[in-house]
Amino acid sequence: MDVIHSAVWVSDIDETLAFYTDALDLEKTREFESGEGARNVFVAGEGDTEIQFKYLPDRDAPEPAGYDHVAIAVEDTDATVERLVAETDCTLNRGPLDSEGANARVAFIEDPDGYGIELVEEFD
Repeated sequence: MDVIHSAVWVSDIDETLAFYTDALDLEKTREFESGEGARNVFVAGEGDTEIQFKYLPDRDAPEPAGYDHVAIAVEDTDATVERLVAETDCTLNRGPLDSEGANARVAFIEDPDGYGIELVEEFD
């Protein structure tokens, strides 16, 4: 077994895609419209696991109840946080800091809908 993707509802698909593809440098991998009319767009990094964004114009804003974060590997946590805050004005919730338990330098930010993102720079 393997994890294929995680799906989250978003309030603005274009803003979400710009954040994940332009700011975080992930790649849009595919897109389709479901039978209910929802736009479904997938992004991924270098691996096979994807994040699926679901969007319906008439749906209420998402509530990330129970959702904590998605982790994204970066080469330099400090530089990535500095760039993202400057370019997107995203919220920095914690870090950058060294996490000995995770053997990494990490920071926690929010995407445009307030979903948590952990930026992870693994120690060598």
